[in-house]
Amino acid sequence: MFLLLRLKGRMEHFDCRLFITALGLAFLMEGLAYFLFAEKMPPMLRLLSELPARTLRLIGLAAVLAGLLFIFLARVFHPF
Repeated sequence: MFLLLRLKGRMEHFDCRLFITALGLAFLMEGLAYFLFAEKMPPMLRLLSELPARTLRLIGLAAVLAGLLFIFLARVFHPF
């Protein structure tokens, strides 16, 4: 299913199926750590809760940049 979006005066297709697939993959990756390492997650979460906000932002920024890099590489070397 496609939704049409108007971007800069032209119509673009938004692929809902691809978006839902990507969202499902994100949930899968997030849940995998809890499933595989359930015993180690509470201490890890306590450790993260004690980190300064600046450090958490840097970790978040690194994750965002890594995600963008993966998307870029996937689009350059294996166009959809």
